[in-house]
Amino acid sequence: MAGLALILGNTGLVSAADTTVMRCSHQLPPAHHIAKVIDRWAAEIETLSNGGIDVQVFGTNSLVGAKQNATSVAKGDIECAFSINPQWGKTLPLMNVTLGPFAVSSLEALQKWDGSEAAGFLEEKLLTKGVRNVTWMFTTRSTAITSNGGPLIAPGDFDGVKIRGLGPVPDAGFVAMGAAPSAMSGSKVYQALSTGVIDAGLTDISAAVSRKYFEVQDHVTILPLFSIYFHGYVNPKWYDGLSAANKSAVDEAGHKAAVWAIEASEASAAEAPAKLSEAGMAVHIATDAESAALQAVMGPAFDKAFGDASGEDGKKLLDLISKM
Repeated sequence: MAGLALILGNTGLVSAADTTVMRCSHQLPPAHHIAKVIDRWAAEIETLSNGGIDVQVFGTNSLVGAKQNATSVAKGDIECAFSINPQWGKTLPLMNVTLGPFAVSSLEALQKWDGSEAAGFLEEKLLTKGVRNVTWMFTTRSTAITSNGGPLIAPGDFDGVKIRGLGPVPDAGFVAMGAAPSAMSGSKVYQALSTGVIDAGLTDISAAVSRKYFEVQDHVTILPLFSIYFHGYVNPKWYDGLSAANKSAVDEAGHKAAVWAIEASEASAAEAPAKLSEAGMAVHIATDAESAALQAVMGPAFDKAFGDASGEDGKKLLDLISKM
């Protein structure tokens, strides 16, 4: 034992008995660019903690289902999970703030998000729901709307269309155009499209590639509709029990990963249209005029739904974002 202690002391590593396990659940497939960022983030935590934290990542809903992630972390069943912001739904409607149609789509705004007052405000609200946020990973500012037989471009094209939804607040704009959104996690969309449960897909442009929507849909419209993020969070009691060094490792890795996610998302989004075209999809890039026509109908509907759901907190958050 003395020899082992000497070796561990010389390497700066900790013994297995002193290692803290961090099981982390997410819904993404391995090929998704954010899944790769999550793996890099996990490795960075292990490096910065000198092995003091063993981060075990479980993707593709293999540990906990997407809808159960937040509850599982809050209860302490697992230590960590990632969710896409629309999955907070009615639990914390403030999380939908980046889903205002065409509202938060500039690269500059996304680069300022981590560490901003707006992000801090949401982090405080997340704590009231039993989770501590540790990283923001923007996955897209480019949305893909997929369909069969023709593209969905103008507001009238959506009338009567069953489309993948994201939740009551972000779906308000589609309802205003006459569409019938059905909220579901990204892992369920492919099957829903292939079986006709929905007519049209809605996702970030990179996921349209990684989830192989081109196998079940033949048209895609690309537009700066939503900014969507995955965010990583942990059980507060678990975090509070970490050593100062391990807390620092989690915090530092989270800030680094926020930058990596934007870089990876921009690179992936740039490559995605060509990949979809090569896979046989007809790709339409929305013009400014086409986007403006959609915003004219969707914007007011979203603003009302967000305001009704979030109240004074929503107004404060929008004000903080306007100052970024």
